[in-house]
Amino acid sequence: MATLSTSTLAALEEMLQNTARSAPIDYLPIYLSRGAIGGQVIGHLNPDFIPYLQESLQKNPIDLVSIDNDRLCITLGRPRDLSASLYHLADRMRMGGYIPGWRNEDFAWVDHNGHKYFRLERAAFRTFGFRSMATHINGYTASNMIWLGRRSETKSTDPGKLDNLAAGGINADETPWVSARRELWEEAGVPPHIAEQVEPVGRIHMRRPIPGRGFHDEQLYIYDLELADNFVPTNQDGEVSGFIEVSLTEAAARILADEFTSDAAFVTADFILRCNK
Repeated sequence: MATLSTSTLAALEEMLQNTARSAPIDYLPIYLSRGAIGGQVIGHLNPDFIPYLQESLQKNPIDLVSIDNDRLCITLGRPRDLSASLYHLADRMRMGGYIPGWRNEDFAWVDHNGHKYFRLERAAFRTFGFRSMATHINGYTASNMIWLGRRSETKSTDPGKLDNLAAGGINADETPWVSARRELWEEAGVPPHIAEQVEPVGRIHMRRPIPGRGFHDEQLYIYDLELADNFVPTNQDGEVSGFIEVSLTEAAARILADEFTSDAAFVTADFILRCNK
């Protein structure tokens, strides 16, 4: 196995120190609270979206939602009521053109204790900067090779970029473990008896502004899966155009050449560094 240079390893380590960025100062914080003051910040709104939302809410208020000059406030309610109000808010933003790529799939907002407070269309999470969750699986072989998928050119985000063997959002009714096994089949054709051997290895918190879209805030649940040398991934859902099997040295070079999605770059860098300890 080729040895990665000290400079390459240092570059990957520096990358991993910058996974979670603060929201830009001009982004409007979104508070979840029991009243008009206090509460916790659960999202951030791009300043380009604020005038439209202020005008919309002034004309047609939405239960449990209010906005002023320094915050968007979401008042706690029963999960069903809160979800209904936020869906109303998301529909309003969608009509204004601020939520592209509507998926008709729900994500859940989960606090640090594991409690689900509301569910909402997944495309809206980035618009509001709500924290979502995803699973990423590193598929590797005993001969120190790693499988990478190339995203379909028809994907609404990062078309044609390299990704992990399998990766995807955790929907509102899934656990990370369930999501990992589902994605392994849908994206790489990994059968259940192999997929159930995934090993949980950690979590990465990703936070970064997305120009023109909003704020990406996501917890990545990372798994490793050893594959037989003769296993060849096969996409099932049309979201991956193909796969390549590369050495860790080549994977590192492709990361530094910006060929990966941002999330997959961090997950793969983490895997490479763990293999080189």
